[in-house]
Amino acid sequence: MRKVFWDNPYQQSLETKVSQVDGNVIVFSETIGFSECGGQESDVVTVNDIRAISSHMDKCAPFLIYYTFPDGHGFVPGKNVIMKIDWLRRNRLMRLHFTCELILVLMNRLFNETPEGVELKPEEIDTVIKKRGAHIAETGARVDFECDVNIAVYFPKLLEEYNKIISADLPIEKGFLDEFNQIRFWRLPNIATVPCGGTHVHSTGEVGLIELKRDRANKGVERIRISLKDCHPQSPSHLRDL
Repeated sequence: MRKVFWDNPYQQSLETKVSQVDGNVIVFSETIGFSECGGQESDVVTVNDIRAISSHMDKCAPFLIYYTFPDGHGFVPGKNVIMKIDWLRRNRLMRLHFTCELILVLMNRLFNETPEGVELKPEEIDTVIKKRGAHIAETGARVDFECDVNIAVYFPKLLEEYNKIISADLPIEKGFLDEFNQIRFWRLPNIATVPCGGTHVHSTGEVGLIELKRDRANKGVERIRISLKDCHPQSPSHLRDL
């Protein structure tokens, strides 16, 4: 199964083919519909104007994505279909996913005392301060850390560094760390390389400014809630040419 959402996360419509049918569970030869992974919620997917109820992805090769449809969907193997996604939702999920992981990076750089210009490597994440969970929804994101102090004391420094990166409109590199096991990454040179299989925008300037709010998830666990200041997702026409 070709996952077009990795090749082109801005693509909103795709002609694809039904490859497997098991009752209401369908597999397609290609897909633009991201399925929940790494804390990022699934896309809203319609195929021939029929909305998928849910989706899930295999945890091992070949990493197929299975979409569940309502009764009477009419899909049969070999049938050509048109798949579409909710672009506004995708755009917000991409932006919030990146903000969540950039805050993770900045927290690790702060606690690791990583010098400016030195790139944080994947194995250096979660060494001094540990992540205890994350979730990215259309309405906002959150990331939890093992922390015994009020995490809001770090917000001014986090936002200072975050805003520098956003205003610089840096290109975000993406690719495979391990293609067979479909382990992907994003990278900002001289800042960090982060293993991640989600969807991401092309550059930091597309993400926009954020607000941070402190919450207490559990004893010894501090939660950072993240919201976008721009509540209106960007239109693809405002983005650079692919």
